[in-house]
Amino acid sequence: MHKFILKRIFSMLIAMFMIALLTFSMMHSVPGGPFTRDRKLPPEVEIALNEKYNLDAPLHEQFFSYIADAIKGDLGPSFRYTGKTVNDFIESGFPTSAKLGVITIIFVLITAIPMGILAAVKSGKWQDMFIMAVATIGVTIPSFIIASMLIYVFSFQLNWLPTYGVDKWTGYILPTVALGGYSVSYIARLMRSSLLEVMGQDYIRTARSKGLSDVKVITKHALRNALVPIVTVLGPTVAGLLTGSFVIEKIFALPGLGMHFVNGVAERDYTTIMGVTLFYAAFLLAMVLVVDIFYVLIDPRIKFDD
Repeated sequence: MHKFILKRIFSMLIAMFMIALLTFSMMHSVPGGPFTRDRKLPPEVEIALNEKYNLDAPLHEQFFSYIADAIKGDLGPSFRYTGKTVNDFIESGFPTSAKLGVITIIFVLITAIPMGILAAVKSGKWQDMFIMAVATIGVTIPSFIIASMLIYVFSFQLNWLPTYGVDKWTGYILPTVALGGYSVSYIARLMRSSLLEVMGQDYIRTARSKGLSDVKVITKHALRNALVPIVTVLGPTVAGLLTGSFVIEKIFALPGLGMHFVNGVAERDYTTIMGVTLFYAAFLLAMVLVVDIFYVLIDPRIKFDD
């Protein structure tokens, strides 16, 4: 197990380096820079700013200098907000994104798994068709469309819920539904197909032949194995939800990590784009590793390949 974890950490470091290199290259391939504005700065001011932030150095020197600082935990200063660093943005934005993410994860799990189980148990019946129709809609409609529809119906028409902010608990309802809509639909469909596959196994037929009820067959024999594919997708799903949705946070004006990233892209704030991207990537890779380790706890048949 230790060898497996060390191998994964090594591959994660390589992946992080490649993500940093790709992000850095894409940023600098776009015309303009962090100090490119509608009103052009005086040449001497722009030169001074480039020298201050080391933007006048060759690109390879800028990249490796940034990597060296990032390894130390310093993600650099913001180019567009004086006195602010990317670490400040992450420290202030991640708690909001994480809180929304935790609420959304709970919403997804308590909604999607029962939906998938019910659809599998009622396979071919109206309950199954209705749930799969809803899940198909949730998968195909983008989250920003769902968010806009929720705001129109529940905020503008019914005036039940706020359109922005999380000062009250009601402010989390619409962002949670909009952010978790796709995950609920996808996991419900995956849960249904996985449970149907497990229910067709020989040991399930043996359990039924012993006179066990469907509830006991599902809960004691089928559900554990059916959850293995669900755990597979939970790693990136949880990472994505905890770090926040860039679009959803922007729509609902939530001061989370996604808002800082969107602002960084709009203002060409290189360090903010790099820092938030690396933070998201590291979080995603770490969650995938945790999920891989949990495989053994869920299914003892799965072994680590040292």
